[in-house]
Amino acid sequence: MIRFIRNGLCLAFVLTAGSVFAAGTVTDPSKYETTSIFVSGVVEHKLTLNVDDLKQFPPNQISEIEIAGQFGGKALKMKGVLLRDILEKAVIVSQHHNDVKKMAIIAIASDDYKVVFSVNEIFNSPVGDGVMVFFEKDGQPLAKEEGRIALISSKDFRTGPRHVKWLKEIEVRRIVE
Repeated sequence: MIRFIRNGLCLAFVLTAGSVFAAGTVTDPSKYETTSIFVSGVVEHKLTLNVDDLKQFPPNQISEIEIAGQFGGKALKMKGVLLRDILEKAVIVSQHHNDVKKMAIIAIASDDYKVVFSVNEIFNSPVGDGVMVFFEKDGQPLAKEEGRIALISSKDFRTGPRHVKWLKEIEVRRIVE
């Protein structure tokens, strides 16, 4: 019984510690600050894009989204490029029609935080209409705390888990052979 309680307390500590660290404040965000992103993996054109490059996308590909109630109850307006448009520029390599069903898109932060999307989710569902690589919030460039370039999945019920500060890489990976 004591072992069960001790193990349960250890598990509770680990789970709580993870959430505390995840919600914690970074003392030196400049060590994670990113000024460009790299698109890699199973793509024809590996890309390195900074904020100025993202602003060069055609105006119909520059989008604004509004997130209500997620950031202290305040609605925020974010400006950026849909992930789908960036991936279309990189051109996902697929030899066979069903190859894309076996691929994942991984957004990676400089602090090694990662989020995953399926290719179908980005190109064949409403979620893809809200996955944005953004560089402005409320008309201002992103601060160091978000890394100048970030990603958010605004169509998720909870946007926090797939909000990537300090975005450094978007990797397209084949996960099934």
